[in-house]
Amino acid sequence: MIRLSAAAPASIAAQPPYSNILYTLLNKKRIPIFCVRVHTTSLRFSYSPIRAMAHSHTVSVPTNQPQSSSSSQANKQALISLSDKKDLASLGIGLQELGYTIVSTGGTATSLENAGVSVTKVEQLTCFPEMLDGRVKTLHPNIHGGILARRDQKHHMDALSEHGIGTFDLVVVNLYPFYDKVTSAGGIDFEDGIENIDIGGPAMIRAAAKNHKDVLVVVGSEDYPALLEFLKGNQDDQQFRRKLAWKAFQHVASYDSAVSEWLWKQIAEEDKFPPSFTVPLELKSSLRYGENPHQKAAFYVDKSLAEVNAGGIATAIQHHGKEMSYNNYLDADAAWNCVSEFKNPTCVIVKHTNPCGVASRDDILEAYKLAVKADPVSAFGGIVAFNVEVDEALAKELREYRSPTDGETRMFYEIVVAPSYTEEGLEILRGKSKNLRILETKKNKKGKLSLRQVGGGWLAQDSDDLTPEDIQFKVVSEKKPQESELHDAEFAWLCVKHVKSNAIVIAKNNCMLGMGSGQPNRRESLRIAMKKAGDEVKGAALASDAFFPFAWKDAVEEACENGIGVIAEPGGSIRDGDAIDCCNKYGVALLLTSVRHFKH
Repeated sequence: MIRLSAAAPASIAAQPPYSNILYTLLNKKRIPIFCVRVHTTSLRFSYSPIRAMAHSHTVSVPTNQPQSSSSSQANKQALISLSDKKDLASLGIGLQELGYTIVSTGGTATSLENAGVSVTKVEQLTCFPEMLDGRVKTLHPNIHGGILARRDQKHHMDALSEHGIGTFDLVVVNLYPFYDKVTSAGGIDFEDGIENIDIGGPAMIRAAAKNHKDVLVVVGSEDYPALLEFLKGNQDDQQFRRKLAWKAFQHVASYDSAVSEWLWKQIAEEDKFPPSFTVPLELKSSLRYGENPHQKAAFYVDKSLAEVNAGGIATAIQHHGKEMSYNNYLDADAAWNCVSEFKNPTCVIVKHTNPCGVASRDDILEAYKLAVKADPVSAFGGIVAFNVEVDEALAKELREYRSPTDGETRMFYEIVVAPSYTEEGLEILRGKSKNLRILETKKNKKGKLSLRQVGGGWLAQDSDDLTPEDIQFKVVSEKKPQESELHDAEFAWLCVKHVKSNAIVIAKNNCMLGMGSGQPNRRESLRIAMKKAGDEVKGAALASDAFFPFAWKDAVEEACENGIGVIAEPGGSIRDGDAIDCCNKYGVALLLTSVRHFKH
């Protein structure tokens, strides 16, 4: 079937333009462009009045109408419109070899032609020029009718026949790079952001995905090989079609979530919590199992705009070792979040998301040994993290260091995490164990939104980014802490925010001596921490993640009796006066921070 639309002679008087005909300018003259659609199915010609764009007369030209919804593969049509043209040439050539007629737009058509692929341009089907700076190009019944028509519905096919519209059997579309544009290093102004929102692309993708029973839809170049194999087999696999349709809808949903997130930031000012929002997640890996072997699991990367270049364990590079497990990710995240809080060279060792050893020193080798010493039993099989580069000397220490418990057993770790490694350091660590996971990652950006799932919903909150520099340690006791004691209290306070509640940390000289975590009452956490600290508790600093509900014959007095030199806690209890009196009785400095650090 051939549809031809021609302009009336130039001598005819001009009238207001209509949308039935396409013109181009050539040597400053109006030259008509013929709008052609070719189908090799049985044809019948009829004559339709076509009003010229710029002329008052009408002309009658033949229009072709399809008589049948069935056609061989050699007569099928593919619509291709791509922003990302990766592997476009191989796709176009493959489709052409299969006998497909290819319809395309703008730059995509040019790229295909340059690759030697014959192309019918969209305007030849729509008989309408691209307009509004490209905003209107494919939004036309001749395009969407050909995509959305159901082949098993006679009245759909009759409508196509009546209007001379042919069908599309394949739609290959990806979208304007909105995500890349709005997250580019130089940023983008509001108007440019708006112009990078794709309209026609999502419309075609959604239309094809809805009608996937008859129209294949592809949104990613990674699916081109499977598509061509499918077409070569002349199969009718509905599961394959449904999978591509799902991927198409997911692709558009993720795209729309990026647009929505970006627009919310333009209007929200300080409000981080929109009435509704979508978190786009992308599968990074399937995991062997979840927290326990009977639980299936997978790991997803957050593709929200806020997470671009924001660091964190999800973006870590794994240089060596076994694949990460569900628990590995949780523990590595806890270790990295903790060690990243410290400004001086620091080592953090984590077991079951709790830091069991933390130490800061100018000499990172010494910091590592002190972190192990805090709790060598718990450190064994844990995750060790550094906030400085791992070089050859540190790597050797990690490989050879013996447990302080017996002086013989080499320390074993599941994971090492650091911001960078020297080549020599990496080579040595690779030799420690074939299973040792070596991760390199960037510090988490502050100000992130923290999400946590509960049954049937999600909790959202600001991340807990406060550091000692952000708060005031108010002295409320008669004893004023010495500078070293205040520093110890700040160190302990920074550690305790990463320990599960109820949490107590005892520290001295930039080193965690003991911690108690996860106990239903604060007194038990205190006793665990003191037991681990041993004799070193004398004169040390104690930090509590929350206030002490009781003081006399309870945690505060027990800490004082055991020689604690300074206590840092949020305050806010109705019995804060008892805590002050107790500390005054034993000559202990008490600091109130007015900041709680619950961690559940």
